[in-house]
Amino acid sequence: MANSITAYDTIAAISTPPGEGGISIVRLSGDEAIQIAQRVFKGKDLAKVASHTINYGHIIDPTNQDVVDEVMVSVMRAPKTYTREDVIEINCHGGIVDTNRILQLLLSHGARMAEPGEFTKRAFLNGRIDLTQAESVMDLIRAKTDKAMQVAVDQLDGSLSHLIKHLRQDIFSVLGQEEVNIDYPEYEMDEVTGKMMLEKATEVRDHLQQLMKTANQGKILREGLATAIIGRPNVGKSSLLNYLLHEDKAIVTDVAGTTRDTLEEYVNVRGVPLKLVDTAGIHHTMDKVEKIGVERSRKALSQADLVLLVLDASAPLQSDDRELLKATKDKKRIILLNKTDLPAQIRPANLEAVVTDDTLIIPVSILKTDGLDRLEAAIAKLFFDEGIENSQSNVLVTNARQYGLLAQAKTALDDVITGLQNDVPLDLVQIDMTTAWEKMGEVVGENAPDELITQLFSQFCLGK
Repeated sequence: MANSITAYDTIAAISTPPGEGGISIVRLSGDEAIQIAQRVFKGKDLAKVASHTINYGHIIDPTNQDVVDEVMVSVMRAPKTYTREDVIEINCHGGIVDTNRILQLLLSHGARMAEPGEFTKRAFLNGRIDLTQAESVMDLIRAKTDKAMQVAVDQLDGSLSHLIKHLRQDIFSVLGQEEVNIDYPEYEMDEVTGKMMLEKATEVRDHLQQLMKTANQGKILREGLATAIIGRPNVGKSSLLNYLLHEDKAIVTDVAGTTRDTLEEYVNVRGVPLKLVDTAGIHHTMDKVEKIGVERSRKALSQADLVLLVLDASAPLQSDDRELLKATKDKKRIILLNKTDLPAQIRPANLEAVVTDDTLIIPVSILKTDGLDRLEAAIAKLFFDEGIENSQSNVLVTNARQYGLLAQAKTALDDVITGLQNDVPLDLVQIDMTTAWEKMGEVVGENAPDELITQLFSQFCLGK
């Protein structure tokens, strides 16, 4: 990662979503951002206005002096900008045609089209943020609940990177001590250094172990809790999806097998982000199309973090129900006895013979919305009891890249501890200690490979 500002060409992109809206923003960043904007701007001289001011005027086409749009232009001079470069943001009317025309004018007068995530990439390369903070930018954009947003804000503020950098400094101090021992062997400080190395390696390893335990919560906050709504045909699965979404997204009829494919939607249930998958009814069928839907349903079941198994309480337990009860017994699940507004054929007590674990069974009437508040409370309890709500810190591992590097660092520290306990020479143990330091550095972007940087920022949206 660069520690000083580096010169790049000037880039431009539309930073607001495509379509019609109140305003659109076209962003420029680079050494010539102000000059390029001035070439198509009629108003104040942007080179002379104060930094961090917004200026009224018009965008014109210099070839014929046609007015393209009435705009407000924000001027922000380096280094106190998002990219640490000169940044211009043109606020124009939110139309597709005029916004694109402004962008094309900027591109034809010296700017280059930005790549996805290139503004944030420049913020990283210019040392304004590290890699965990860059990742939190996308987490903030994609946050689906208040909790996910708060964690992303904390990460953007550096909560994870500050912890990692502190732990790296602890390792670095020990490595520095061992270098002194190598340079001045006459002082015979190996025993003292070995003891210090063992203490620090154990302390840092324990911190990493605790941090890695947050990865599951971080993944759920980032991606949503993969939740499959499972059951045989016509038990109320699509009605449950519509209730949780608060809209009629899935087709609901009294004809069995209406849903023939999986339907995926995100929903916020009392602060828990759910990636809901409404599935085709799982049952034995000879219908070719239904078979494909059933197979996709079984795949969704295998990949689910949480299963909402819906049974029809107004009908006796059937063989398909028993198969689903068996197939989900090792999953985190909630069983819903639906259609309690009809005469009951199944009650919670009837399931005791086939449900031997502590699975929660909730009688509901999705049609009447009876009992569904208990379902929402149960989902929230399952999630928050994992520790995220009660955690004193919002420092979380939020993606597989971070987790993988921390796991490698922990393994190296385990080797350090084992080596010291078995009297391995310090200069050999130092190799593993250095590996741990390097892997933790990669978490925040120190010594990160160029291909990783390129791949990571390519996932960002255009204009960010």
